[in-house]
Amino acid sequence: MAISLSSISVSAQNPETPPKTKSEAAKKAQQKVSGRVLRVDQNKSKYRVKVLQKSGRVISVDVDKKSGQVSKKQKKD
Repeated sequence: MAISLSSISVSAQNPETPPKTKSEAAKKAQQKVSGRVLRVDQNKSKYRVKVLQKSGRVISVDVDKKSGQVSKKQKKD
């Protein structure tokens, strides 16, 4: 029984778990880039999360809806 519990906790912590809501996408983006979430937009395949860093830069982070993969793109000032 302990083995099945540990395997459940490992799968629950999988960073590639796809987000189901904008809130989950925002949390995944904050794990990749620290800062304050400004907005979350979505289209058919991904969430785009805009994060304001302490330095004042705004970073766009894409979270894939199917795979949960997170990728960041730095905005130009």
